[in-house]
Amino acid sequence: MNSEALNVMASMHLPRRITWRMWRVLLLALAVPLTAAADEREQQWKTVEQMSAEDKALFDPSTSTPRDAAIPYIPAEPYPFQAPYTAEEMGFRSAEFVHIGRWPQAIVDVFGVVTSSGYINQGVSVSYTSLTGRPGLEGYIHDVKPGEPYARWTMFDTFPPESEGTQQLWLPYRTDKENRTKMDYYIYSEQLRRVRRQPQPLRDQRFPDNSQTFDDVIGRDPWELEWQLLGTDVLYETIRFPNTRPTITQNIGGQFVERQTAAIKMMGDSYPHYRADGGIDTFVLKATVREDWLPGYGEKTLIFWVDKHLFYPLRMEKFNAKGELMMIETRFAEHENKALGDFGYAALSTVYWNVEHDLVGFSLHDGQVQRNWKPEEEKMIFTPEFMRRKWLVEPIKSQAVIRDPEHFYLRPKLYPGKFPGERNPAVPAEIQARIDAQEAAGHLVFVTADGAPGAEPAPAK
Repeated sequence: MNSEALNVMASMHLPRRITWRMWRVLLLALAVPLTAAADEREQQWKTVEQMSAEDKALFDPSTSTPRDAAIPYIPAEPYPFQAPYTAEEMGFRSAEFVHIGRWPQAIVDVFGVVTSSGYINQGVSVSYTSLTGRPGLEGYIHDVKPGEPYARWTMFDTFPPESEGTQQLWLPYRTDKENRTKMDYYIYSEQLRRVRRQPQPLRDQRFPDNSQTFDDVIGRDPWELEWQLLGTDVLYETIRFPNTRPTITQNIGGQFVERQTAAIKMMGDSYPHYRADGGIDTFVLKATVREDWLPGYGEKTLIFWVDKHLFYPLRMEKFNAKGELMMIETRFAEHENKALGDFGYAALSTVYWNVEHDLVGFSLHDGQVQRNWKPEEEKMIFTPEFMRRKWLVEPIKSQAVIRDPEHFYLRPKLYPGKFPGERNPAVPAEIQARIDAQEAAGHLVFVTADGAPGAEPAPAK
């Protein structure tokens, strides 16, 4: 929508409650062609055959490469590889950057989800992480035997008030075909005052009251997927803030800092590879689930947009076996661990849009601090027994909880014209109507009882 259309909307002083009939009239009245600049930005994708000579020089089209003598499901070339890269090697590099950075740290995770009717469910949890081997994917592959835990994650809930004091301990495992257990999982309930071991969640299932799955949080191993390069593209945005949320307060270095949402860059201010027009050049990878590694897995195909220099995944789409769009994940990243160089980027914010249920979820990692845990601290903190003490070792504060449903993140763009035949981002008509209403309003528009946009949002929880 152009600025003139937005000015028309602003001058109307529209009431918060708008009927679906009014929305249809409004959308028709404001329907204008995309500007030439916006249209040009969405047409910059290229197939492998259309890639520039410079990009082709970075790509090795080989689909069968020598295997490591000790670990036959990884390439023989030592990680992190050298150009030109095969699609598989690009996939391995992207797996470096999972939801939680691969180094010891302390963060406060602010997370939540909003439904299409405007009901918000949110939580805040202080989390500590400890590693068994070296930081990074290389340590995960070579320093930990399959069937052994590679990390320990603790979580101490501080919001909402009724959940304060609830704790979790995750012990994620290094896996292979013979060792498929992904995690040991313990929980301490303030009501029960007991520690209970839980069955590990199904990897492809949503967490209760959230839009993301277990694997979206803990990560998938790159050898569980078959990799293919689709081509290149330019991303100009990932996470989208509404026009109702001009600022956000973040905990940076222990200080609360108010930031203009329009000024937040996809890979942080220090990322050196932005284009002159502010975009990021990306490779677009298609990852197909390998049935011999993940039998019965509910996801069939993943499409990743990874930046060309670090292979950081900025956008991911998930499709089921029928080729139907399941979810879109978008990220903001920051260079949090500079000692690790290019491998020190970590997710600042992640938005997960579950299409089937039209759930928009988010996770924001606030107040990130690197920690070199002492051996006695690791033995004490990262155990089920420690949770009984109800001791928040290092409190970290955040002010990133969303107070109004209309301040929630927007649904990601669909980009229907990109890579046809490889991806089909079509959505049901009723969801498309909500997207149209969102784009016209500049913020989420919630549905009435009959599913049409125009309802007053429920109070935030």
